[in-house]
Amino acid sequence: MKQLGLLCVGTLVLASATLHAQEVSRFSFDVGGGFTTPLDTIGGNTDVGWGLKAGAGVNFNSHLSLMANVGYDALGINSTSLANIGANGGNINIFSARLDPVLHVGTYHHADFYVTGGGGLYREERTFTSYNSTAITITDPFFGAAPAPLTPSSALNYSVNKPGFDAGMGVAFGSKWHGKFFAETRFNRMFLNGGHVDYLPVTFGFRW
Repeated sequence: MKQLGLLCVGTLVLASATLHAQEVSRFSFDVGGGFTTPLDTIGGNTDVGWGLKAGAGVNFNSHLSLMANVGYDALGINSTSLANIGANGGNINIFSARLDPVLHVGTYHHADFYVTGGGGLYREERTFTSYNSTAITITDPFFGAAPAPLTPSSALNYSVNKPGFDAGMGVAFGSKWHGKFFAETRFNRMFLNGGHVDYLPVTFGFRW
């Protein structure tokens, strides 16, 4: 009788796990946007900007997923840095393509809490426009040096591709559309020669 009882309990546990696994969609997609805070050296040269994110991936079970994410973050160069350079306008844009495992650590009142992190390729673009002098050479240590004196009608466009990583956490809430609203934050670091660029996007979006 004891063995029969254990067999019944085991069967119920297995059936429950199977049913729970079936409730998890095989594939996942998300899209969102929010604000981006620059950190460290880049934080002293740029203002808080904005960012967009999209992702697609697969759910292995209710606890583990793997997402392929792309992001675009735009940061305006602040007035102090522009004054030091002698430019009237400029911005830094960062595009990222990353592969991120997602670990769902628990639920509470239909809220799904998760942690995530991974790595991939980052592309940084720096652009200056509208110079306020007839000729200028950029010597700021963060922005590097211009190859030749620039004129007011020219712009310095600099871009570089480097590896990087991200790590963060978030929470998702169910909706009547069989999807979830989410809010998350991720620390991003792009490696450069002799340095790095750090920034922290906060994203709000929808996942299904």
